[in-house]
Amino acid sequence: MFWTRLASGIVLMAVTIALMVYGSYPLFLAITAISLIGLYELYKAVQMEKTIPAFAGYISSIVTDILVLNNEYEYLVMWLVFTLMVFMACYVIAYPEFNSEQITMLFFGIIYVTIMLSFIFKVRFVQDGHLLVWFIYIGAWGSDTFAYCTGKLIGKHKMPSKLSPNKTIEGCLGGVLGAALAGLIFAMVFYNDKNIWWQLPLIGAASSVISQVGDLAASAIKRNHNIKDYGKLIPGHGGILDRFDSIIFTAPVVYYLVKFIILKV
Repeated sequence: MFWTRLASGIVLMAVTIALMVYGSYPLFLAITAISLIGLYELYKAVQMEKTIPAFAGYISSIVTDILVLNNEYEYLVMWLVFTLMVFMACYVIAYPEFNSEQITMLFFGIIYVTIMLSFIFKVRFVQDGHLLVWFIYIGAWGSDTFAYCTGKLIGKHKMPSKLSPNKTIEGCLGGVLGAALAGLIFAMVFYNDKNIWWQLPLIGAASSVISQVGDLAASAIKRNHNIKDYGKLIPGHGGILDRFDSIIFTAPVVYYLVKFIILKV
């Protein structure tokens, strides 16, 4: 299992690096595809993945990404309202085939998966996005690594959460401090502006905090529906949502922190 997880992790990281460096439409298409797979996994948790309302959700996801890419936010709100109306129409026409929780999950997925993940290419397309986009991953995967190592080495006090009884307070703090340190090193290597030297560690620390919330939120959804993993697409890691659960939360946080702290717009 360890070697399978390691190998798939290396492949995933190589693909991620290639997409982040190149950017442009390949990144947009990749995030759109990842969102569709993530939606499928989420809809599967409520036995809706192959229904007509679910296919309406997949179509809505693609259109939503296009609108976000083009900054068509006025039309985006209109599209989301229309999507909700379609879901509710399916609900009443097919009643009692679907329950309210299933229909709610359909719409929730568009926000939770599609819109949240779209901030990956939003960050990549801003000024210096080829550098700043890495803070999505520093705050998520990097923080997770720091937290795991710190927890294993000095973790003693358990987190007051039933969702992850093995997590420790020391591990969580280690993740935050590790992401901040990574941000400082990153800033000193790639930037001469000393203002960036405090801004990027702050973004790293903040994204680490929110990534841990995202990880626990995904765990809560799985426990509510009695599933261990969202899927088996990534050997040793589970599904797309198992691997991107924290990134779903860090992507929008990094985007807005970059926009208001660094770009100041």
